Amino acid sequence: MFNKRIKVKELLLSDKTNYEATVMGWVRTFRNNQFIALNDGSTNNNIQVVAELGKFDDAILKRITTGACIKATGEIIASLGKGQKVELKATSIEILGDSDAEKFPLQPKKHSLEFLREIAHMRFRTNTFGAVFRVRHTLAFAVHKFFHDRGFVYMHTPIITASDAEGAGEMFRVTTLPLDGTAPKLEDGSINFKEDFFGRSTNLTVSGQLEGELAAMAFSDIYTFGPTFRAENSNTTRHLAEFWMIEPEVAFNDLEDNMNLAEDFIKFIIRFAIDNNKEDLEFLAQRLEEEEKQKPQAERSEMGLMEKLLFVVNNDFERLTYTEAIDILKESNHNKKKKFQYIVDKWGVDLQSEHERYLVEKHFKKPVILTNYPKEIKAFYMRQNDDGKTVAAMDILAPGIGEIVGGSQREERQDKLLERMKEIHIPAEELDWYLDTRRFGACPHAGFGLGFERLVQFVTGMTNIRDVIPFPRYPKSASF
Repeated sequence: MFNKRIKVKELLLSDKTNYEATVMGWVRTFRNNQFIALNDGSTNNNIQVVAELGKFDDAILKRITTGACIKATGEIIASLGKGQKVELKATSIEILGDSDAEKFPLQPKKHSLEFLREIAHMRFRTNTFGAVFRVRHTLAFAVHKFFHDRGFVYMHTPIITASDAEGAGEMFRVTTLPLDGTAPKLEDGSINFKEDFFGRSTNLTVSGQLEGELAAMAFSDIYTFGPTFRAENSNTTRHLAEFWMIEPEVAFNDLEDNMNLAEDFIKFIIRFAIDNNKEDLEFLAQRLEEEEKQKPQAERSEMGLMEKLLFVVNNDFERLTYTEAIDILKESNHNKKKKFQYIVDKWGVDLQSEHERYLVEKHFKKPVILTNYPKEIKAFYMRQNDDGKTVAAMDILAPGIGEIVGGSQREERQDKLLERMKEIHIPAEELDWYLDTRRFGACPHAGFGLGFERLVQFVTGMTNIRDVIPFPRYPKSASF
């Protein structure tokens, strides 16, 4: 068997010495023709492989370059150097993959995140992205653990769909029809999608929610966790064209149940990351602290990364209505002195990220759950409140990024739902399958959506969402 290696993380965690081990990984540095810093991705820490002078051919030593992949076998001994308890004294070294040191893009120096975005396919080999993507893995595992332990059913909803769950209209079209103008057309000149692969117009999904509601009407508690797509031309640090969404849908839950579930969920997965990725998070906390020092004093975060994560885990989220939030914002000095880019002057405005962050970071200094938004700025499926103006919606706002969760109690009353769909011109026949959930055994139910990348951004302290997904998709960029 070729792969008898021991992972670097396992070796470094143990004090055991005087036994033979094999390691495999990529060379970070090679000093004085004898000290190899080797990393295999299991941890940011390298194991030192010692190639004793005079023991190895020059031909082998010349191929031990930054980026090269090697296999080394030898004795694990106590390390005399600082920084590690043990090192490997090599008896054999095999080059598994050469690397041209002059062309290898990741030289042993500090690289900017902008540069690393241009070589996203190589950035996994850096300490920053090693830490980010190990944390991302832990958070994804924690998502499934949280719901599985509570008896939820994991539901795979379609990626290709004929519906627009959000009513946003910003979708990627899926078609096999030619794009050269020869696609079949109807008499009015529009494309005849009956001739397309699916026999109708289809797009990449913006949400699995509507299909999730169907499943909740049978299993009671379900969740989805998969890719979603938005064709928004947003070149910001908060938006991606392809991202992952977590969407639980729960029968017999009202708005309060929904808030409780979302708060418990966020606290659980952050705690899980703290317990399982302490080393990575401490590294990322240090990285963020150095980044913060480059900012003007007024723009610096009041809390470090670990402090912020523990603060979320250990405190109850502040709950208030949209109306109460508008009053706070209108009366704030920030608003009166016109420090907001978008002035809050009346009830009914859609809150911007700057408003959400003000509530969280300046006013309450803790995560906030806003409820009961004006129905005009929310989706058609949200339950209408008795006041006729608001819906039973909720958004959870987090420090640093603003909205992290959006959800609601769903409108289970068929007449109210049809009335709202008619108001905003959604043809009932297009969603006839969805309306069956209201015709046959309707019940109160609620759910929410959490953008996974925003969660990863929050937990890792990364300031650009393109740095928490392996291969980011955004306007004018679909490399790799």
